Amino acid sequence: MSLAVLSKRATPEARLRGLRILVGNTPLLAIECEDDGMPRVVYAKAEYLNLSGSIKDRMALHIIRHAYETAALKPGGMIIEATSGNTGISFAAIGRALGHPVTIFMPNWMSNERKRLIQSFGADVRLVSAADGGFLGSIELAEQEARKIRGSFLPRQFANAENVRAHELTTGPEIFQQLRWHDLTPSAFVAGVGTGGTIMGVGAHLRRMQPSVLLHPVEPANSPTLSTGRKTGAHRIQGISDEFIPPIVNLDGLDDVIAIDDGDEILMAQKLAADLGLGVGISSGANVLAALHVLRSLPPDAVVVTVLPDDNKKYLSTDLVRAERVHSHHRTPYVTMHSFRGLNRVCSVCVDATDPGNLPVGWSTNRGH
Repeated sequence: MSLAVLSKRATPEARLRGLRILVGNTPLLAIECEDDGMPRVVYAKAEYLNLSGSIKDRMALHIIRHAYETAALKPGGMIIEATSGNTGISFAAIGRALGHPVTIFMPNWMSNERKRLIQSFGADVRLVSAADGGFLGSIELAEQEARKIRGSFLPRQFANAENVRAHELTTGPEIFQQLRWHDLTPSAFVAGVGTGGTIMGVGAHLRRMQPSVLLHPVEPANSPTLSTGRKTGAHRIQGISDEFIPPIVNLDGLDDVIAIDDGDEILMAQKLAADLGLGVGISSGANVLAALHVLRSLPPDAVVVTVLPDDNKKYLSTDLVRAERVHSHHRTPYVTMHSFRGLNRVCSVCVDATDPGNLPVGWSTNRGH
């Protein structure tokens, strides 16, 4: 790929192709462990390997590409979004790479790392206190700001169907192909619900390919928004259970909600880092515990897949790096981590046949993989 692809002289289309190489097509890890003495394998997409370190890069890149195609976003137009952190980081990184000013509204209790990362990409961060509405207040303030600025673009991640579409077109097909190449068929997919784009989009593709697959959304037991329909308490998983059920989530099309305790998910994220060297965030701990929960109710050869949404570097000022008290109801102490192996990235998306500058030497656009 030419180094000029991401230069300021490149067209938006060329810059998008350059960014595409840095977003998605992540490895699928087979995490081998024992749960209360029973051998288990949890399959997990290493989404922290995306451009800005989280799964939200997929959604941000896809929504911006779609906005270009529909003329909802013009060159140089401002991007304004409300976020609990990772989405803001993604829109800041990708938006700035494409030449857009970016303004992010977010609750002021998110980690300092998230705030500073957004600022480091040159975006404007507007912090919103609980007294000013918290997360719902952030959304309203973003809407108000967009009404003031002509030509601005609101991704509206919680209500935008293209959020779901991003995972239906990328994450879901990658998972299915990576499993298929190893003669595996998904039995279930579990994922924490922030916007719900991951569970709905991946689920749509997996159900199309394997109608019997189970789809389990994950929420914090300390604030079971999906189960109750509203915010019911405080929790420590940044990025999921943001005070309301997002419009793009259809709970009727999903299976049982799995609730994971805050402390337990922190212990599991710590274990993944300390025992396997997988430096992941708190929601990854919740997803792995949820996958193990589902495995306990399925046959021994069941294939349960989840995602590791982001890395631990965004949580170095949080409880993730502090000693966590173990309670009798926690499951992590009963889990022994052994090793993990990587299932290769998907060949069919390694090469963009529509971009001659991305083809390996000796390849032609009509060559099969």
